[in-house]
Amino acid sequence: MITRFSTLYVGHIELEGCGLAGPPADDRRYPNERLIEVFDTAAALARATDTLGYETLWLAEHHFQHEGYECIPSIPMLAVDLAHRTERVKIGCAFNVVPAWHPLRLAEDYAVADILTGGRVVFGVGRGYHSREVETFGNPMLDGEANRELFEEQVEIILKALREDSFSHRGKHYTIPPDVPYRGYQLKEITLVPRPRRRPVEIWQPIVSGSARGLDFMARNRIKGIISATAEELAERWIHDYQGTARRHGRALQLGEDLILGFRMPYFEEHAKVMAPLGMLRYSEEHVRAVAARQPQSPTTASLENGVGNRSWLCGPPADIVAYLKEVERRYPGLDHVMIAWAIGTPRDLMIEQLTRFAREIMPAFRG
Repeated sequence: MITRFSTLYVGHIELEGCGLAGPPADDRRYPNERLIEVFDTAAALARATDTLGYETLWLAEHHFQHEGYECIPSIPMLAVDLAHRTERVKIGCAFNVVPAWHPLRLAEDYAVADILTGGRVVFGVGRGYHSREVETFGNPMLDGEANRELFEEQVEIILKALREDSFSHRGKHYTIPPDVPYRGYQLKEITLVPRPRRRPVEIWQPIVSGSARGLDFMARNRIKGIISATAEELAERWIHDYQGTARRHGRALQLGEDLILGFRMPYFEEHAKVMAPLGMLRYSEEHVRAVAARQPQSPTTASLENGVGNRSWLCGPPADIVAYLKEVERRYPGLDHVMIAWAIGTPRDLMIEQLTRFAREIMPAFRG
């Protein structure tokens, strides 16, 4: 039963000339005074979601985005600030780009943020999809498979650090701690200090291509999943696959349990223009094959009509949206959390206006 609603802001500034007829993505470049607008926007969205009854404001970590598209490099630091400006809304990491961090430093920063916000930061991990950040922070000599192995090992280290009183790790890329003398004895284990106050730590990861390997990794490590901006038929398959994979790891979940289902809200064309060259549109089987292969897509291969028709975007009168979400609720009885996300380029005032309308005209139908 759907009872929880959240929103995702990826950290874009106010953009002029949005759409396919506007400036090419790579031609946009903004001074620092414009790029830091994201922090005022994040604060405004945090206050709005806090007041309107949303559970979580999810934020995206990205780096080096001089185009003004995704300009939040540290979610834990921003989350501490936003928590002190609000009363109850949680701040979600959607997602920390794990290759940009040493895994122990990310675990430490999350733990500190958890303590300073009274448990209001929601942890999320992702591999990242911008080559400029993955290869800058990671190892550009690693191929796709090796980078995937690195990410998986990093997440395993983070989970040990957050879940165990003390731990060690011996892997392909990391030996933690090194076997060195310390105060008269050989160091064999270390402890994360401080550890999060709120344990066990709830961890989320995006489901982007729905691969068997990715779902198995999530199920094995009890990681919850977010499916967002994905065609209805693909989302349905991945929801069933997630349940089946969890069952193979000894967990009996209702259909949709431990998942968030997310939908975009238009500005469509600018979003497609930005994301297609990165291979991140998911409106068809063809798109998903390109996502899995990290291949670029054409921004004109999908239209807003197509996005609305396949239910990766929500658009229409409130009654129609309520009816559709009620149908989703019946289809996936374990699903309790829906997220609405903003296309890159959506103005701040429009985001707040739509958040307000959604809270007043959609959410009460699920909280009566």
